[in-house]
Amino acid sequence: MATYPKVKSVTPLLGKQLFITFITGETRVYDCTLLLIESSFYPLKDDAFFKNVRVDQAGYGVVWNDNVDLSESELWINGKAETSN
Repeated sequence: MATYPKVKSVTPLLGKQLFITFITGETRVYDCTLLLIESSFYPLKDDAFFKNVRVDQAGYGVVWNDNVDLSESELWINGKAETSN
């Protein structure tokens, strides 16, 4: 079973995206728009709710409330790595 780095910080961005910093120092931008078609993620459509994202206490992902969260593996695998030009 693969292990993924824990989340250090999360910043909500425009367009329902999240800027994630992992404990390794690496960053990813995760696009939440594809999640909005799933009923369990409908609350993310509300901008105020979306902006209240925070890192899970143990760093195993990000959470909005007890029902809406994303794991560190989801963020790592499906987030786009930031590239510098």
